[in-house]
This record gives sequence, C-alpha cells and structure tokens, in this order.
Amino acid sequence: MPLLSVIIPCYFNEQNIPVTVKELISNEVNFPSDVAFEYIFVDDGSKDNTFQELLKVKAQYPNKVKVIKLAGNVGSYNAVIAGMEYATGDCAVITSADLQDPLELMVKMYAYWQQGFKLVIGSRKDRDDPLVGKVLSNLFHSIMKKVALKNIPEGGFDYVLFDKLVKEEVLRVKENNSNVMYLMVWMGFDFVHIPYHRNQRKIGTSRWTLKKKIKLFIDSVLSFSYFPIRVISIVGLILGIAAFFYGIFVIIAKLNGGIMVEGWSALMVVVLFVSSFQMIALGIIGEYVWRALDASRKRPLYIVETVL
Repeated sequence: MPLLSVIIPCYFNEQNIPVTVKELISNEVNFPSDVAFEYIFVDDGSKDNTFQELLKVKAQYPNKVKVIKLAGNVGSYNAVIAGMEYATGDCAVITSADLQDPLELMVKMYAYWQQGFKLVIGSRKDRDDPLVGKVLSNLFHSIMKKVALKNIPEGGFDYVLFDKLVKEEVLRVKENNSNVMYLMVWMGFDFVHIPYHRNQRKIGTSRWTLKKKIKLFIDSVLSFSYFPIRVISIVGLILGIAAFFYGIFVIIAKLNGGIMVEGWSALMVVVLFVSSFQMIALGIIGEYVWRALDASRKRPLYIVETVL
C-alpha cells in the first residue's frame, strides 16, 4: 500500500487549521482506494493558537497526523525541510495551510508520480492576488528563469509532489539560505508541471511580508546563479577600458594645451558613480562570503521543540 505524506507548514494559521483538515480528509476519496495518508503539520514558531488547534487535530486523527513544533520562526521553506525529516511516505506533497492551492490537483500529481516522475510541480498560471503582488511574483520567477534555472515553469511554484528519493537528497544537502523548491529542480530529476489557478486566501491574513520576499529573492539568485558576480566583472571591465581611453585622451589634451581648470562637477559625478558601484560590488561579494561563513558554521536550519 503506497503511503502519501502531506507536509503542511503553518504560521499564524489557527483559523485555517479546522477548515484545512476537513478539506484534506475529504480529498482522500478522490485517490485510488489503496493509497494511505499521513499528514505532517509543522508549526513554524506561531505566536497564536495554531499549535493548540493542531493538538485537536492530532487527538482527532491520532494515527494519521504528526505535529512538529519548531522553537522559533525559521521560514516556510525550512519548516518544509523539517516536515520532510519526519515524512515516511513513498512520496510526499507540500501544500499550504490556507487552501490557496487546490487540493484536487494533488490527485493528478499523484497519478504522474505513478507513471514514474520523481518530481511533479503545480505551476501557477494565474493567481487571485493584488496586482502588485502578481507583478512582483512574476518578475521574480522571470529573473530566476533567465539567470539561474532555465527549465523552471512559468509563473512560479511552491506546490510540489516528489518521490522519497528526492526527499532524501534534499535532507542530505540541507542547504542554508536557499530555496527548497528550486533545489529540487536543480537536482536534475525529470519533472512534469501542471498549470493551475491559485485561489485567493479566504481566512486570515498572510504573513508573507515584503522583507521575507526580498530575502527569498536574494537567497534564490545567489544560491543558483553566478550572475551577480559576472555582472560585477563585466561592469568593472567596461569601466576599466573606459578609464584607460579617457586617460589617454586627458594626456593628449594636456600636451596640446586643451585642458582647462574647469570640470570639478564632472569629476565629482564620475567619482560618485564609481564609488557607488564599488559599494554595490562589495555588498554582493559580501552576501556570497556571508553565506559561505553561515554554511561553514553548520548551524541547524531549525530547532524542533515538540514532536507528536
């Protein structure tokens, strides 16, 4: 009997939990009758009553549900990895606790896994989000597709089903400051993607802040692309060539008596431009160096406080 592990990261989801659990259980009838389920809820350091709601779910379905409580908030992707660590299924699926990802799509994803695909991706062809959020999300994934992983589907994704082999490889790597979804694609397993419409959140308020989105963008680009470093090299080379020819021009003009005392404003503009580029370059290099330092410390991605 194949076992499907459903991993649900939770953060300030006390109102969502009862509804989500009901929908998850109802969705089981859409699968073949020989499929067994386990549900792994990971409380990512919530400060509301999410954990208390999960305790009720555990009491209601003691043989199906695992509850993992993390000591602090480490981000949804690290919470997903924590869920993987306790998943025992032949395959696993990651879905949200707010029901924005349609659960019925999980059945199609499972069918592709039965056909031999190690990774099945639910790609967002559209989403019921504010215009600004949609534009920023599409821009983020377009940049990643251009500079890092050219084979990722359009529209972005965080709803995936994967084989236990993929799970084992992710746990073996356990990469700091990364994007676990892109990491699974980077591994090179054959995958298929299913476009879907992401629903609007109906209960509660998202805690996916702009600050967290910016960090994810930086982590994703620096983890899977050398593009920022290459840009620094190219711009530095261009500036060096321009400075060389301008220096020749200045020498010739000086010898010919064509240089006047004027030009302080132009000089300051050049100095400020080059200085700002140097600071940006140092910042990008610093991001890479900091990530290397963070990885060398070998600190855990999360601390598990309670396991039920």
